[in-house]
Amino acid sequence: MTSRKRGGWVLLAVVVLVLVGVALLRPRPDASVPPTGTEARPDAAPGAPVAKAPPGTPPKAPPPAAPAGAKPSAPAAPGREVIAELGWGSGPDQLGRDRPQEANPEGPMSLAVTPLGDILVMDQLNGRLLRLGQDGKVLGSTPLTQQVPQDVTVAQDGSMLVLDRLRDKTVAILDPLTGTLKGELPLQGKHLPETGLITGTFVDGDQVYVEREHGTLVNIGSLSGQANPEQPELNGRPTRDGRSLIVANIVEARAGRVLVNSIDRASNSRRFTRQYPLGFPILFLTLLDSDRSGVIYLGVAGELPTGRASPATAEGVRLFCLDPLEGKVLGQVDLPLSPMPEETFRDFAVLDEGGVIYKQMTETGVTLRRADCR
Repeated sequence: MTSRKRGGWVLLAVVVLVLVGVALLRPRPDASVPPTGTEARPDAAPGAPVAKAPPGTPPKAPPPAAPAGAKPSAPAAPGREVIAELGWGSGPDQLGRDRPQEANPEGPMSLAVTPLGDILVMDQLNGRLLRLGQDGKVLGSTPLTQQVPQDVTVAQDGSMLVLDRLRDKTVAILDPLTGTLKGELPLQGKHLPETGLITGTFVDGDQVYVEREHGTLVNIGSLSGQANPEQPELNGRPTRDGRSLIVANIVEARAGRVLVNSIDRASNSRRFTRQYPLGFPILFLTLLDSDRSGVIYLGVAGELPTGRASPATAEGVRLFCLDPLEGKVLGQVDLPLSPMPEETFRDFAVLDEGGVIYKQMTETGVTLRRADCR
């Protein structure tokens, strides 16, 4: 090979080496930075574009960490409105509480809603029914006439019915206007040999019923105070539209399965029987009632999941709204469960127009809230 040709090849090799060096020295794109116009998201499909934040938008702050040792609370519920917060004590806007050393702690046992929309809270330790308006203002109180009252319900004419299953063993009927005693219906009889097994008080038209062990309802008389010695029975709780009798049972607590059965009252035939797989362990049932349109409200206390991405759970109540004809779930909402040890009889009351009022006891007092599951 001649020297001219050798010199040309050397020059060409030098040029190639220079170009390779420039390419190697050029900065490469950072693989951690997403392409322009997209934002990295763990749940996004590869290459799926997501709207970019406007220039100058400050980065989102991470959520605050929970305090060390804090107990998880039930998931937040939409439409949960605080009506009133009542402290412990004996004042006009307070409720009584007792924590004896050798007996069950006791707070306000029950609550009900009148046809006018007023809220009655059984303040048995202060010997009264406390009455509040829908705005939470205390309107007054009605003296209780029995020794150990535990439950209250209200008839459509406004009469207040108070259950004492342990001492007086009667249901007292109080006048809706004056609060005076109109009459008393004895509990013990043909189908109620043991009154301590009574689990609730109910009114159907002008007839008064008590529930035996969360099952059969026993008729004890009428709102006029006339006792019924025959004590006829109903196989379920009457709905407020007068069309059905409903029963709810826990099928399997750990697996989270509840059964609701509805009977048509006119034909005495089954309207529906549905089993609901809830997906969380059940503690107990807190509510089975209906509004004036017949929509069924089912409250289930259990270990509710605190979030989709977390295995953690917290005690709470899942409130379901069920279709009155087929039992289909119309909606649901999660509500907090009282963390207190105080014994209670009824924590929820369904409003005629729909929705519920419920009470939650804490160390500072009782909070009344309104919620709906539709």
